[in-house]
Amino acid sequence: MTAARELIFEIGAEEIPSSPLYAAIGQLKADTEAALAAARLGFGVVDVFGSPRRLVVRVTDLAEQQADHTERVKGPAIKAAFDAEGDPTRAAEGFARSKGVDVAALERVEDEAGAYVYAVIDEPGRPAADVLPALLGGLVAGIDWPKSMRWGSGETRFSRPVRWLLALFGDEVVPVGFAGLAAGRTTFGHRFLAPGPVEVASAAEYAAAVAGALVTFDHAERAAVAREGIDAAAAAHGARAVVPEKVFAEVVNLVEHPTVGVGRFDEEFLEVPREVLETAMQSHQRYFPLEDADGRLLPAFVVVHNGDPGRTEAIVAGHERVIRARLADAAFFYAEDLARPFASYVDDLERIVFQEKLGTLGAKVARIEALTARLASLAGVDEARTAEAVRAAHLCKADLVTHVVIEFPSLQGVMGRYYAAAAGEPAGVAEAIPAHYQPRFAGDALPATVPGRLVSVADKLDTMCGIFAAGMAPTGSADPYALRRGALGILGIVLDGLDLTLADAIDAALDGYADSDAVAFDRAETAAAVSAFVTGRFEGVLRDRGHAYDTVAAVLAVAADDPADALARCEALTAMRAESDVMEDLSVAFTRAKNLARPELGIDADPALMTAEETALAAALATAGETAAGALADADYPALLATLASLRAPIDAFFDSVLVMDPDERLRDNRLRLLNRFVSLFERFADFSRLAG
Repeated sequence: MTAARELIFEIGAEEIPSSPLYAAIGQLKADTEAALAAARLGFGVVDVFGSPRRLVVRVTDLAEQQADHTERVKGPAIKAAFDAEGDPTRAAEGFARSKGVDVAALERVEDEAGAYVYAVIDEPGRPAADVLPALLGGLVAGIDWPKSMRWGSGETRFSRPVRWLLALFGDEVVPVGFAGLAAGRTTFGHRFLAPGPVEVASAAEYAAAVAGALVTFDHAERAAVAREGIDAAAAAHGARAVVPEKVFAEVVNLVEHPTVGVGRFDEEFLEVPREVLETAMQSHQRYFPLEDADGRLLPAFVVVHNGDPGRTEAIVAGHERVIRARLADAAFFYAEDLARPFASYVDDLERIVFQEKLGTLGAKVARIEALTARLASLAGVDEARTAEAVRAAHLCKADLVTHVVIEFPSLQGVMGRYYAAAAGEPAGVAEAIPAHYQPRFAGDALPATVPGRLVSVADKLDTMCGIFAAGMAPTGSADPYALRRGALGILGIVLDGLDLTLADAIDAALDGYADSDAVAFDRAETAAAVSAFVTGRFEGVLRDRGHAYDTVAAVLAVAADDPADALARCEALTAMRAESDVMEDLSVAFTRAKNLARPELGIDADPALMTAEETALAAALATAGETAAGALADADYPALLATLASLRAPIDAFFDSVLVMDPDERLRDNRLRLLNRFVSLFERFADFSRLAG
């Protein structure tokens, strides 16, 4: 069994930002495993850890020697490698020389691929100590950072300046070089609590050495310590901490020795909307607010700091001074915003450019308002909710020019609800303002009210149609206006019950640009492009819901314009296909019929020209047509499919017994009319020719 040791490789740097650090941890693990495998170095487990000032790779049971490797390399054809006398040609000699083998050692192999010579290259394994320096250096140089920097006079780039390298294979130093540094056995402790160098005797002693220097290098362990401390601190104050996972994950990578304290702020600040206080504490300062058992915000917060635990009280006092100033600013901004009528902010939107070719935010709001009214009419929304939706559309962007939202952009919509309520707007109007941004991301909730849904669709559809009309449709992965997300939001709302078809909604949205001087566009072409774009996203939605690709293709070929109806059709067809093979058999018959059909002949066949099989099919089609019409009107698609399935026997008998393309033109055309009727009945539901056999 090959001897093995533990490897520790540490990259010490200035404080690395939290999010890129998590990404680097994941990349470095995958890259290390791939590099060791490619280097033929056996290993046990690769773990990668990160803290603000270091990335650490730990490999257990790393082999001390590469595995031997034998490679057979194909060379020229035998007839080109040897002459008539059997002597090697210059081609054989050149091939052997390029592979480092003697020409006499070339193997001759004849198989189904032909007759060729092969070079057998034996590569004995090298000691891991010889392989690791270049391997580890390549790993650190290969980390992809969203932003990197140079420092000093060198050209090396990294997220932050690299200050030291430690690389130990067992108790031996691996001389890795990077950024002008050579790895040794020295690491450094906590920046404030144990800032000096720490000598590490071996890889196995690394964890104890850095722990003794007050560094918790394992991010998962730091998270557990921080979480336990937050919960304990909150419990000690009879409260619960509000801990968003995103903020918590960032805090974990801001400290190397987490210590928890509780600070307080003036109770009068609780008169400011909770979201403002939480944003100031969480997003700006990375504090965790406290709330009581009833969910009411308390004038207190938890801070996770990286300083001396013995000075927590003084450290918390400093944080209290910082948050007091932040909250005082927020309270001032909120009061200033309330001093004006909320509706007056709409006029200020004329000073903000929405998009160079599409005009100002004020113009966009006017389009959203008009489009909301049109969509409400198309969806059959009652007069009261239509009025709320139109008013919400008028106010939906007004908070963007308020002081609080300028200071805290993430609160757009949220503050609009507060300001609308304070101005005496109906609750339905106020609630629709933040809702119109929903869904903001995958998995986000849909707007809960009809006014919110109408304004949400109007806003997203106006942007989409405007950007397409301006010739700036998304290409590749570039989607600066988040139109893909917008399309998914529209689809989600429509599928959840807002009764709209794509063609009508898109046409209504394009009306908003019909008289635009800045954008000249082909209306029909733009409408088709927007429809195709949304349908493309819809195809993905249906497949994500478990419908087969050919089921989706068959349904969308007929019903793409009505997403809710198309979903119902997919669900019925998927269920039918899961129960039996009737639909697959019918799809074959349908495809055959469609290939023969001549729509210009119509569907009225003459009974006098029919054989018994044709008569039976005509009778079955007549019965099925009546039943299908009722099922289609009621959107009873399981019943409709059952009706279509009943045609299997008569259509099979027809094709088995009847020569469709009869030399007699009268008989041929009559039979084609019968097939036209068969095809038209099926096409009222889906294009069955798209179903795989």
